[in-house]
Order: sequence, then C-alpha cells, then structure tokens
Amino acid sequence: MIKKILVANRGEIACRIIKACKEMQISTVAVYSDVDSESPHVLMADEAILIGPANPSESYLDFDKIIGAAKQTNSDAIHPGYGFLSENGDFAKYVNDSDLVFIGPDPDTIKLMGDKAESKKMMAEAGVPTIPGNDGELSGNVDAVARDIGYPLMVKAAAGGGGKGMRIVESPEELESAIEAASSEARNSFGNDTLILEKYLDQPRHLEVQILGDQQGNIIHFYERECSIQRRHQKIIEESPSPAINNKLRKMLCEAAVKAAKAVNYSNAGTVEFLFQDGKFYFLEMNTRIQVEHGVTEMVCGIDLVKWQIRVARGESLDMVQKDVKQRGHSIECRIYAEDPSRNFLPTPGIVRKMVLPEGSGIRNDVGVEEGQEVTSDYDPLLAKLVVWDSNRSDAIHRMDSALGQFVILGLITNQPFLRDIMKSETYRKASFSTRFVDEHFSDWELESPSPEVIATALLASKSAPEKVSPVSSRDPYSPWSSKGTWRQNI
Repeated sequence: MIKKILVANRGEIACRIIKACKEMQISTVAVYSDVDSESPHVLMADEAILIGPANPSESYLDFDKIIGAAKQTNSDAIHPGYGFLSENGDFAKYVNDSDLVFIGPDPDTIKLMGDKAESKKMMAEAGVPTIPGNDGELSGNVDAVARDIGYPLMVKAAAGGGGKGMRIVESPEELESAIEAASSEARNSFGNDTLILEKYLDQPRHLEVQILGDQQGNIIHFYERECSIQRRHQKIIEESPSPAINNKLRKMLCEAAVKAAKAVNYSNAGTVEFLFQDGKFYFLEMNTRIQVEHGVTEMVCGIDLVKWQIRVARGESLDMVQKDVKQRGHSIECRIYAEDPSRNFLPTPGIVRKMVLPEGSGIRNDVGVEEGQEVTSDYDPLLAKLVVWDSNRSDAIHRMDSALGQFVILGLITNQPFLRDIMKSETYRKASFSTRFVDEHFSDWELESPSPEVIATALLASKSAPEKVSPVSSRDPYSPWSSKGTWRQNI
C-alpha cells in the first residue's frame, strides 16, 4: 500500500500530482527550494520540506536531499513528475534501493530509452519505423556516413532532449562545425557528448502516442496527440486527436507505439513520439514519464493518468482493454509561459500582481502560480496550462480563443496574446502546419500596445495587490507557520 507520496517536483505538475493524491486519500509531501517557499504546491501538500537553495543541483536534483526528505516524513513512494529527475534511471534505482517506490517505469527501461542511439536500434529491431540514419553513435568516417544518409541531415545528441545538442546540416561544408557545436552543447547540457546522424525531415509533424502498462505485462494506448506547434523545438500547443491523420494511419501509429512499449516490457505511463511527413511516420523517442500535455488525452479519453501511475506503482492491473478506450471530441492545450515571444521567447520574471482564470464548461486550468508570487529565472518559465474540450476541432479552437481572452496575468509579460493570435491564424485553423509553423508564420510577431483600460487595470492591480505572507515566514513567532518543519494544514 502507498499511503504517503513525496512529490519530487514543483510548479503546476506538483500541484496536479498532489490533487490526484488527495482524491485518492493519499498523504503528500512537497519539497521546495528557498525561492519556492511561497509556491502553491508547498501549501497544497500535507507536509513540506526545505531541501536547499534555488540552484536545482543543490535542491531538486540532489538525490540525497530528496531521499532524506522522504525518509524524514515516512513516505512510501516518490513521484518525479516531469523534468528534473523524472527520466534519470540512476535516481529511479536509488529510490528503489532506498526501499521506496519510484512511480514510473523500471530504472533499466528509463536508461535504455534515454539513449537515443540505443533506443532507435532497439525499435528498428522490433519493427517500429525509424528515421533513416546511422544505427549507433557517431564514429568512424563521418563524411561517408553523412553521404549515405543524404543532405539535409540532423546532428543530434544521443542523450537528453528539449532541442539541446541538435544542428541542421544543409551541406558537407557545414558538417564539421555542426558536430563541434552540437557536441559542446550536449556535453554542457547532459554530461554526454555522444552524437548520432539522422535524415532531416524539412516539414514534419510531431505526433505522440500515450501508452500505459501495468506490472503484469498488459499495455494499451490512449491514442495520439498533435504536438507540432513549437518554439525552439519545445511544444507550446498540443491537441488530440491529430488533424493530420485518418483512422487507418491512426491505427498503424498507435499499434507501433504499443509494439515499442512491449519491446522494453514497459510499465506505468509513457509516451512514444514520432515524426510524420508525406504519409509516413518514424520513431523519434520514448518519454518515460508523464507528459506536460497529458491533460488533452485525459479530456478526450476520460482517464486520470496520474492516478493510474500510482495504481500501477502499487501493483494494480489495468481494469480495461484496448477496445474499451475511445476518443471523444477534441481537446487543445496552450502552455502559458512567462516569456516574450517578440524577443525570441526571452523569459520574463516578475511578480504576479493579478490573475484571472477562465471558467466554464469544457475549460480546465492546471496552474502552478498564484497572485503575489514572484516568478524567478531559476526554473522553467511555465506558469499554467489552459486545456479546453469541445465536440470537434473547430469548436475547440473557438473555445480556446475565448478562454485565452479571459485568461489574465498582470505583473509580467506572458505569451498569452501570442497563443491567441495562433488560434486566429487561418493556417492553424486549417491544420496545414508542421513543426516549422512558428518560424514560418510568426517569426516577426510583435506584441500590440495595450489599451489604456488594460494599463489602468495593471496599475490598480500593482498598487492594490496585498503583500503575500509566506506560511514559512509568518511574523508571528508562535504561529505554527513560522516553523520550517514538516507540519502543514491539511487543505
């Protein structure tokens, strides 16, 4: 039995996990750094432990501090969320070796699928379509390998993700410098400078399939998500179903994802990612964790994936088979970031002076900040995820446009108006886009000057916003909130 879970994360995903735990009547423990003492996930949890300064390597990435917090609070399991240590096989093994349950797949699976070269080789052996390229790490006569693949091609880090360690090479003359740059970036980002070469697809779509497996060997899929709207190789808008494929292709894509998962005896929630172009799809990678965009799958399939992560981790079998899973309607997610799209998506830290969330049927807000909170530059600038559902794609776009219009965050610049302009784009509405959509259609986007009414509202909010008092920094020395211990109100 899992009676208490430590959430080894922060922001909206920590809040999302804690909410699921509360609904399952499981106690929760939050961990936080110095700058996160006022964050919502700290207040939501039953207990909270300070684990270090803002630098992630001294807090959220520190194995011993997280395990120590779990032991101190008598936790049974650790949920890593996404990012940070969620795809670190060594951490997952360390959790298990510490007599705790890691809520995710087997450590060996995480390690295997985290290596792009090895995972691609295994998928090819399992009969899953892969992008043409070298089968292993980059070595030997690189020029000959590149010629065999053909230009343009992609130099890519074998480890990591998020667009790091990737370079597009248009001609043989660019190859050497691209390898040097990608190798350096990969070494600095992941501590591993191993590279692979792949055929570069110039107008691909990014499709992914949600899979779920139990410890008894049962694996099913929950259909696909369209994730092609990206900036700097990172997603900003996702939707399900994909408007790019028909039912025949959908069946082939989802069956390939299940085949990939079975090849590694996968258990828990995961995602198999593909590139799709000219009617063909190719394995890209497997993410061995919950995805940022899991909400759109939940909306169209009627499942709580986080709860199922916990159920699988405590040994429960899936209570459904593939034919029980249906897609219903259409869902879209927009990621609300503290960033300025008109300045190459530069992060924009600041204080949330005023926040108004949209409400209504078919609208879901997954939020990680609140009014009065300072958003720092220490972590990813994701503030919230706005998810909508409607009976079809056209109506879902209209609902998202309306919901974005109601979504207000004052005190810092966000990408909210940028996202709304995408919703209004005819190219987006016709679904005739690729992963190059933002570069091709919004590279010169500029934020319109706010109206006098908006400026006035912002000024009023700035002057009237109450100073937030942190539960761990109360001025009352006799208040239980003044202690940085583990006690928290059960809310």
